[in-house]
Amino acid sequence: MDHCRRIALATCANLPDWEVDDAPLHRALIERGVELLRPAWDEVSFDWSGCDAVVIRTTWDYMERRAAFIDWAERAGRVTRLFNPAPIVRWNTHKSYLRDLELAGVPVVPTLWGRAGARLDLREAMHDRGWSRGFIKPAIGATARETMRFTLTGGLAMAAENTSRWSGTPPPVRGTVPVPPVRDVAAAQAHVDRLLRAGEDVLIQPYLSSVETRGEFSAILIDGEITHAVRKSPVPGDYRVQDDFGARDEPCVLPDEHVVIARRAFSAVGDLLGEAGRKLLYARVDCLLGDDGSPRLTEFEAVEPSLFFRHSPAAAVRFADAVIARLDG
Repeated sequence: MDHCRRIALATCANLPDWEVDDAPLHRALIERGVELLRPAWDEVSFDWSGCDAVVIRTTWDYMERRAAFIDWAERAGRVTRLFNPAPIVRWNTHKSYLRDLELAGVPVVPTLWGRAGARLDLREAMHDRGWSRGFIKPAIGATARETMRFTLTGGLAMAAENTSRWSGTPPPVRGTVPVPPVRDVAAAQAHVDRLLRAGEDVLIQPYLSSVETRGEFSAILIDGEITHAVRKSPVPGDYRVQDDFGARDEPCVLPDEHVVIARRAFSAVGDLLGEAGRKLLYARVDCLLGDDGSPRLTEFEAVEPSLFFRHSPAAAVRFADAVIARLDG
C-alpha cells in the first residue's frame, strides 16, 4: 500500500450515542493506517469521490427515504468503491428478496404478500394456510418498525391495549420500552389496511413462538466466510430481538442446519445478482426455529446490519483486512 487509504463508513445523521458495535472495526482500520471518516449518507457537502472506499454501516434511517438512499448508493458507486454495491442495496432494502431466496431453494419463513393499495382479507388468508397466529411487518423496515403479532382467537383489540397482561416488565433500556401485546385479528386487519393504504407492501407470516424461548440465531459472514454467530433473546413475553427493546445477545455456536442455510443463502445471492452478489463483503443471516423444530431464514441483511463485532474483535480485523485487500487487488 503506497498511500494512506481514505475510507468512509456511511452512517446516519441521527445515529444514537449508545451505538458502539462497530468500535472494533474503527480500531482495526485505524491500526492499518486508514484515514477513517464517518459521514451521514445524505450529507450534501461530503465528497464521496474523495474516498478510496465507502462501506455502508449504520445508515439506519434509509427506510424513511428508500428511493433517495438507492439513488445515493448508485451515485457513490460511480465515483468510488462501494461496499456492498448499489445492486445489493436496491435488492436488499425491500423484503421481496425473501421471495427470490425461497424460489432459489432457501428455507424461508412462509410468507403471504400484501401489495400496496390492494385489499387483503387477513382472516381468510390465515384460514387458507392453516395459520392460527400471525406476524405482520412492512416490506421496507428495520428495528421492528410497524410489526405486530396477532391471533385468530383471542388477543387484544387495538383500543384495549394493556401491557400488564405480561408477567414481568421489560427493564428500562434507553427509556421504558413496553412489551407489545398479542392483538386480535380485527386489530391486525386494521393495521394491515392502514399500511396498504399508506403505500407500503406488507408481509404476513406465521408467528414463530420459538423467538420467545430460543431466540433468533444470526450468522455473520465476512468476505464469504462465517466468522461468528450470536443468539438474540428478547425480554420475557416479547418477540423483538433488538437491544433497543432490552433484548440480550451473546456469542453462540451455530447448529449445523443453520450453517447450511447461511451458506445456501449466500450462494443463492451470487446466483441471483451475479458479480455484485458473489463479491459481498459482509452479510448477516437470521434464522428462527419453525414449529417443526427446523430453522427458517427470516432475514438476509447485506446493507446495514449490526455485525456484533463486540463479540468477535477478530471478525472486525478480518473485515478491515478484506476491505484493504479489495482495494489493493
